[in-house]
Amino acid sequence: MPNIKSVIKDVKKSRQNHLRNVAAKSALKTYVKKAKSAIAGGDATVVTAVTNAVSFIDKTAERGIIHKNAAARRKSRIMKAANKAAASN
Repeated sequence: MPNIKSVIKDVKKSRQNHLRNVAAKSALKTYVKKAKSAIAGGDATVVTAVTNAVSFIDKTAERGIIHKNAAARRKSRIMKAANKAAASN
């Protein structure tokens, strides 16, 4: 454990950010999984699920939890799958 007051604060802040980031990444994976299952199942909730997933991906990228290019890649893959499913119906 550090002895310097500012470093102690830095460690505390780092732990808080880590917990926030882990929670956000977990929620992100959940939104993406729900969107993929809605697309695969052909549910009527596809639009809602994809919209929620894309919105959350944007929020995590904006907060710096994931890289903007990683966010763009994830959104692209979800939209590509949704469009493919819509075209096949």
